[in-house]
Amino acid sequence: MSQIKSATEKNQGSVLIPMVILTLLFFILGFVTWLNGPLIPFFEIACDLTGSQAYFVAFAFYIAYFVMAIPSSWVIEKVGYKNGISLGLIVIALGAFMFYPAAEMRTFLLFLIALFVMGTGLAILQTASNPYVVVIGPRESAAARISVLGIANKLAGFIAPLVLTALVLSNMKEYTKEKIDALDAVAKSQTLDALALQLQTPYIYMGVVILILALLAKLSPLPEINLDEDGHVSHLSIFKQMVQASKHPQLVLGSITLMLYVAAEVIAGDTIGTFGKQLGVYGDNGDFYLKLTSFTMTAMLIGYILGISLIPKYISQVAALKASGILGVILVFSIVLLSPDIMVQLPFLPTMPLVIILVALFGLANALCWPAIWPLALQDLGGYTKIAGAILIMAIIGGAIFPLVYGYIAESINLANEAAGVAETAKSGNQIAYLMLLPAYLMILFFAYKGNTYRSWSRK
Repeated sequence: MSQIKSATEKNQGSVLIPMVILTLLFFILGFVTWLNGPLIPFFEIACDLTGSQAYFVAFAFYIAYFVMAIPSSWVIEKVGYKNGISLGLIVIALGAFMFYPAAEMRTFLLFLIALFVMGTGLAILQTASNPYVVVIGPRESAAARISVLGIANKLAGFIAPLVLTALVLSNMKEYTKEKIDALDAVAKSQTLDALALQLQTPYIYMGVVILILALLAKLSPLPEINLDEDGHVSHLSIFKQMVQASKHPQLVLGSITLMLYVAAEVIAGDTIGTFGKQLGVYGDNGDFYLKLTSFTMTAMLIGYILGISLIPKYISQVAALKASGILGVILVFSIVLLSPDIMVQLPFLPTMPLVIILVALFGLANALCWPAIWPLALQDLGGYTKIAGAILIMAIIGGAIFPLVYGYIAESINLANEAAGVAETAKSGNQIAYLMLLPAYLMILFFAYKGNTYRSWSRK
């Protein structure tokens, strides 16, 4: 009995240190990712962009996951998982440093390149760190470990917009489009240059901190892992592995579901600020709309805590995914159908439209999708699990494409309303464009109810 107890304590100790390191890494991952929300309205002003052009911020960042997922898998194969974590952090730091010359020249293309580099680093970091969550401890408790890391990720998502707003964007009240457009060409250029330069210092500091963490990760006691012990298929080319893996319906349907889920998550987090600005959610300092991404992250954080509390003791992961899809459908219809003039007053917060609160609640609907879709999509894949993980990382492309579609739909409707002389109080294109999330939540429902059970394309 004492030997069993000793073995258990040893296993818990061996899991604790890697979990602390991974929690810190996922916090960084969330912090860097959810800075994009406030950056979108910031770049719209600083780089003099249209609303739809500003959403290239999300495109440049998330397209890196699609482009670099397979190369990241190859890099990890060469350098190992532990070194891959350090390498990913170094690449993220490089992208952060690139903000300095981009701000100096106030060139949107350079900002986009910097965001792509940061996205590349995160793709490497995701590919290297995600497998640890499963293999560093008992598989039956993997869901709990994923949820803990998810809380760290979303907590960072809550903090990041607040930190960026406090350090850089607190004076946005002085940079409204109306004030900028009223300036002559020289004064306008000088004012926007000064605004862009505000990004230099915080991104340099962030790059330095991440470099230090890269060194600490390299020196950390994280064990090297081997995922090829079960069903070794590395003798096949990556292309052949992908073809073979695609014969599994649960992976293909899971990838489509994950792509649409990521689209919903990114749109909920990255568009709420622009939507709030359009509806006049400025607050006393004129910058409150830049903090609205934190509302969505708070809802996601609550969802993760509920997941840890309820799953699997009270409800299954599949049941939670079903609830997520149903809540998402309800929110889509509510946001699109309700009047933006319905206001609510929450404690310690400025009065704001109810539809803004409902957009934030997408975070609650989205919270449990990632930890549910991944294990369901990877189930029964044997030796193809590693390449399947890379395919699922590629599905993050949903966060690149769909915000652009949202921006195009919103801007097209807004321009049509403006040309037709529609009253400003009417529903905007930004509000109506959330209808595009309906297929995403319907796909989540399908995968939860049926798609995850398919094991053959010929026999369902």
